Amino acid sequence: MKKIAVVAAVLAVLSVPDVAAAQKKGQLTPMQLQAMQQKEFDAPKPTVFSSVMDVFQDLGYSVGSADMNTGFITAESATTNRTSFWEALGDMSSSGNTRATAFIEQMPSGMSRVRLNFVSTKSMSGAYGWNTRRDQPIQDPAVYQRAFEKVDEALFVRRAVAAPAPAAPSPPAPAEVEAN
Repeated sequence: MKKIAVVAAVLAVLSVPDVAAAQKKGQLTPMQLQAMQQKEFDAPKPTVFSSVMDVFQDLGYSVGSADMNTGFITAESATTNRTSFWEALGDMSSSGNTRATAFIEQMPSGMSRVRLNFVSTKSMSGAYGWNTRRDQPIQDPAVYQRAFEKVDEALFVRRAVAAPAPAAPSPPAPAEVEAN
């Protein structure tokens, strides 16, 4: 009876999902995903919205929709051929691109929060008319970090252009001549 209890306890422990193993497989918790995909910027929403639009376009994305009121932007990259050697041997072809969304909101603190989402897509078709598409969320923190760095750069440029030019120094006052 004691052996059965020990075996049952071991099986119970082994059946509990391993959080570290889940993270290695790319399964992030909602909080981890949110922390990776969002950042706050010290600028008003319209300025941040325009900067995110610039970044998407600078990265080669075509903006599908953008609404300043909702703060929502959709964009996608150009489609490229992704046919592998094995797919070509099987008389299949595939192509894909990256889709992106951004949500920008004004925070009560005066800061603006940006949440980005990137998804890699792969569409495959075969000789007999079948088609399928696979979407894979991009969960590489470096991708989001680079995008946010680009938004920071765009905000810096936008602020520099909007800043008033420094006033030219006034010429020195002529020295007063002492009357003797």
